[in-house]
Amino acid sequence: MRPLKTLQKLYDEESQVVITEKGSPPRALFYGENFLLEDLPVGTRVIFPRPPLAGVPNVKAAIRWAINHPEGMEPLHALLRPGMKLTCVIDDISVPLPPMATPDVRQTILEVVLELCADSGVDDVHLIIANALHRRMTEGEMRRMVGQKIYDAFYPDRYYNHDAEDPDGIVELERTPCGSHVVAVNRRVAESDLIVYVNVNFVPMNGGHKSMGTGVANYASLRAHHNPKTIRESKSYMEPGHSELYRRNERIGRAIDKHLKVFHIETALNNRMFGPGVDFLHKREEDYTEGDRLKFQAMRYALSKLPRAAARTVLNSIPAPYDVTGVFAGATEPTHAKTLEKSWQQYVVPVQGQSDIVIFPIPFISPYSVNSILNPLLVQVMGLGYFFNLNRGVPLVKKGGVIILTHPAFDEFDPVQHPSYIEFFNRVLPETRDAVQIEQKYEREFAENPSYVHLYRKGNAYHGVHPLYMWYWGENGRQHAGKVIVAGGENNHVPELLGWDRTDTLTEAIEEARGFMGRSASISLLRIAPTVMVDVK
Repeated sequence: MRPLKTLQKLYDEESQVVITEKGSPPRALFYGENFLLEDLPVGTRVIFPRPPLAGVPNVKAAIRWAINHPEGMEPLHALLRPGMKLTCVIDDISVPLPPMATPDVRQTILEVVLELCADSGVDDVHLIIANALHRRMTEGEMRRMVGQKIYDAFYPDRYYNHDAEDPDGIVELERTPCGSHVVAVNRRVAESDLIVYVNVNFVPMNGGHKSMGTGVANYASLRAHHNPKTIRESKSYMEPGHSELYRRNERIGRAIDKHLKVFHIETALNNRMFGPGVDFLHKREEDYTEGDRLKFQAMRYALSKLPRAAARTVLNSIPAPYDVTGVFAGATEPTHAKTLEKSWQQYVVPVQGQSDIVIFPIPFISPYSVNSILNPLLVQVMGLGYFFNLNRGVPLVKKGGVIILTHPAFDEFDPVQHPSYIEFFNRVLPETRDAVQIEQKYEREFAENPSYVHLYRKGNAYHGVHPLYMWYWGENGRQHAGKVIVAGGENNHVPELLGWDRTDTLTEAIEEARGFMGRSASISLLRIAPTVMVDVK
């Protein structure tokens, strides 16, 4: 007989993959600010996320243990000395999604670190948000992230957003002779005796060398890896061994580690995105109780009666009750290796073989639309960028296959957060969708536009070049798929500009995909969210 542990492992893996049969329940799929309830064709493979891992019993104790038993470095207390200059660099609001229930784990880490600094006589401490070319966080968002006590003690002089366009605030550490690789970081960071990086590892792409190599860099540094060539050469953003994006970040990160002393504190979260009231969204539909079905129908009805902006506000206001599953600290690479193990343990589901047609339900939120709008470019980056790359090197969809996205694909933009997106969508895409041409012709113009630079520095706008990066981000999905269909698109011109087909319903989208791939085409649905990754054999 097989050992009990082996049987349990097989059960856990197989229970996440369900083959649709006659009588299978309809599937609840994200559709922007609402949900679809869809019957899928018999034989459709439905891939569900793993159940949330158990969290550590005491988060503060786990943090203290990690900083006292770090990977490849001395304990944090041994690195502190009176009079030193210390900077805590903190992951921004783009992770996790949705934002976690308070207290945010970043607050908990900072409480431990700042208490240790005070006991060690370290009082020259700054807290910098690693927002790179993302928008500046608002005061309210900054307060929520670290708690009232830390906010009152440090904001605004010693707790602030990184400014990648501050002419006096960037220090160049290295540059290749041809200028293709520039390593430049925030001046306060560069001049610190010690940097403590506070990380939230939401997906395997987060953390490691990407933290410093991207978070506190400038446009000149980011160009080395945020470009079409790098994206095309990345088989998966989530698997370091198959990611040119990771390798280029690694080169920059190692250069930073050569010049600066960085102590990383990385945290792994489980995928408990939905709290009481909506926790049925974690379940397979086969496991819904009658109460779950009633709650789903009530939620769907209520969202359908709200204006889209109001529905968005409601959904953004529901925090996620994530649990911390691991805390690791120390040098960049050995620390991140531990985090990756925990991350894969939570997210990876083994599946057998690729599919001709893959369905990705698109939710209301992305890393770049927190408290904002999932505009057409962000729908594109979620489907062809992130969801397509939720694998360990082999995509779920076959080369030349069909990707179906469920989203209204509305033509709506946030002029405060995404001003340069509006120009890119309406001016650049009508001319060309070729990422290399866009890079060569438009990137410098958008990156150096003085109006966009001002809105990035003084407002809460994403950097002028950011929409181009979002277009690049979908490049490997765009090159891989033979066709993209948006099911339920409410207009024709958005899908047309993006180079997609549209249908009124998911059923029609599947029929069109079968017409393209053949009547016997295999179909998979990746049930996101919660977060799930596939390991395709």
